[in-house]
Order: sequence, then C-alpha cells, then structure tokens
Amino acid sequence: MARATPATAALERAGIAFKLHEYDYDPNAPRIGLQAAEALGIAPERLLKTLMAKAGTNIVCVLAPSDKEVSLKRLAAAAGAKEAALLPPAEAERVTGYHVGGISPLGQRKRAASFIERAALSHATVLVNGGRRGLQIEIAPAALVEAIDAKAADLC
Repeated sequence: MARATPATAALERAGIAFKLHEYDYDPNAPRIGLQAAEALGIAPERLLKTLMAKAGTNIVCVLAPSDKEVSLKRLAAAAGAKEAALLPPAEAERVTGYHVGGISPLGQRKRAASFIERAALSHATVLVNGGRRGLQIEIAPAALVEAIDAKAADLC
C-alpha cells in the first residue's frame, strides 16, 4: 500500500472515495502524463495532468487530459484575466509543496483557484497525481471538482 501524501490525507479528511494506483515513474519520459497513462494501461484522456499557471496576477491550478495541450488564451478567459502563462517548475514546486512529476491538485501548500477541462467530466472516473512521482488517484470527476472547488471550462 502506498504511503499517505497530503493529497490522500485531504481526500480522507473530506470523506471522498478514491483508489490509488502505483506505477514505475520514468523521469526521462518526454510527456509524464502520457507515460503514466501507458504504464497504468488507461486511456490518456482519463489521466489528467496538473499544471500550475499564472492568470493575470493569480496562481491557478489547471487539470487537463494528458494527451491534450492547454490553450493559455482559453485559460486566461476562464480565469477572467488578460493573459496566462505556465509557472516555471521551481515556482510550481514552491507554491504547491510537491515536486514536478508529483504535483497533485489536492493537498497543495496553498489552495489555488482550480480549472478542469470540461471534457474530463464525461468520464466515470479520472486519475490525477497522488502527490508523489509514481502515484495516481482514481476519483469520480464530480468528487474531484468538489474537493478542489474547480471550475469546468473548455481549456484545450
């Protein structure tokens, strides 16, 4: 059994059902989310990558299918900002308390406004990073949205 992370602890405190999946993390993979989906044998659109960005002056958390690219223009519009940009890895690690490759939308050091690709809500369950490299959390999209108070938007 995987050891607890701030992400799993947050879900347990909230009484939200989830399932853990461990896999062999490849630090040299060109696209970490796609490597995780392949290692777990799931469709890449069900595995959501966690990106940290700045929309205007606010830091935001973005969840998008691992096989899609986020439109920064669409993200800015969803966040009510003029522009958006991804955070540099070191800043994403500092604000979340997680390492790149293990950044979870759950249990972050400081809660950021969160946005989820609307298409992800059509799946029975999705997977998000569990708070460390090689750990994914399977959860119902509605429960994830509730847990992080995410806003659904067309981001990709």
